[in-house]
Amino acid sequence: MLFSRSLQQNLLKLLSLFSLVRAYNIIVLIIAQYLTARYILDPENGWWALLLDIKFFSIVCASAFTTAAGYIINNFYDAPKDQINRPRKFILEHLVSQKIQLVLYLLLNMIGWAFASIVSFHAVLFFLFYAFSIWLYSNTIKRLFWLSNLFSALLMIFPFWGITLYLKNFETVVFYHASYLFFLILARDIIKDLENLRGDWVQRYKTLPVVFDVRKTKIMITLVILLCFFPNYYLIQEPLGLMQYYFLIGVPFLGFVLLFLWRAQDQKAYLWSHNLIKLWILIGVFSIALIYQKF
Repeated sequence: MLFSRSLQQNLLKLLSLFSLVRAYNIIVLIIAQYLTARYILDPENGWWALLLDIKFFSIVCASAFTTAAGYIINNFYDAPKDQINRPRKFILEHLVSQKIQLVLYLLLNMIGWAFASIVSFHAVLFFLFYAFSIWLYSNTIKRLFWLSNLFSALLMIFPFWGITLYLKNFETVVFYHASYLFFLILARDIIKDLENLRGDWVQRYKTLPVVFDVRKTKIMITLVILLCFFPNYYLIQEPLGLMQYYFLIGVPFLGFVLLFLWRAQDQKAYLWSHNLIKLWILIGVFSIALIYQKF
């Protein structure tokens, strides 16, 4: 055999860990924070000043480790419904025992707080609050009607609030960007509830599709996506270089997502809708680098 059984098991456990902490999402978060700082929050300074800023690096690391820990604890509490909604994913992620998952959760949080301590005591409090909020969401709020979606979207943009406070940039354009991202994440989160309807219903989660029905939930998603167009309109007026085309193209793209969503009838189609918005967020992250670029 090319690999021994022991090596295969270790590789699978490593893959399980990468899945547990959503390594892909963490990498995107780190890139997004640096691009946001360089081109939106602190455009006057160059890359070297940002890359050599130890405190900013520590905030990004604290965000990454605390968020990774959050994915673990969220997975821990979601295990029963994931067993129904995503059996393959459940099997992969539970190659690592729940005891080890909890140890990793505590370890990652402590590493995050250690990085925050390099910045200031206030930064430690900020990330303690962030970690507690993630736990509260995973343990309790996630089961609550409507509040779960709002809380989830706020948690996703919380790390960007951390770098905003550090760089002290509170210009209006920053809040337009944050609002656009917030509504996109909120729409994606509600679509995930459609995708997870069966498991949520069995586990008695009070999500929108469980409390109402699929059609009313789609109406609410439509309203949330339409709310994206308000900050989108103002961002198009800003001197954002080639990034303006991201917001211009966003109008027909999100319109297409809505058409696709309304035609969707099963879990696979809802997954596609969810991934389309996820793709648009990813494109938005990398398009930040185009702010000062022109044809």
